[in-house]
Amino acid sequence: MSDPCRRGEPDEPGAGRLRPTSPAALTAAIVVGLVAGWLARPVTIAWLGSAPVVTWVQPVLLGLLALVVGVTARHTHTALQVRHEPMEAHRAVNRLAFGRASAYVGALVGAGYAGYALSWLGLNAELAGQRMLWSGLAALAGVGVVACGLLLERACRVPGDDADA
Repeated sequence: MSDPCRRGEPDEPGAGRLRPTSPAALTAAIVVGLVAGWLARPVTIAWLGSAPVVTWVQPVLLGLLALVVGVTARHTHTALQVRHEPMEAHRAVNRLAFGRASAYVGALVGAGYAGYALSWLGLNAELAGQRMLWSGLAALAGVGVVACGLLLERACRVPGDDADA
């Protein structure tokens, strides 16, 4: 009996499978984030007259996001890989999309904060050290979001999947 969801698709090995998050796409997000973060200080100073202030809120919120994604990854891994519990297809796809989106957004935002922190290097401006500190911590939290997003994506693999699928 044929699958009603497949309409005229060729029977190819691996058809209908998603590939893991692309390192090239993550690298592109990091590069875009670094450039945007680096440009944020001079552009906002030119347009608004002052640079954006980064406080403890940004790294805490990114850290909480990393925690949520990490807990979801652990729960998903335990359910699928350890206990071999069935999971509805839409729930698995939602978690996969959440993990992948978290990895891309974490890379973009984390690199943006890293670029913003780097833009303050060597400047003897008021609050430069504080902005570098909080931006650097936000960048580290962004790395945590990326790592947890990739772990969640990996946890969504069903046992027996190919390593490259």
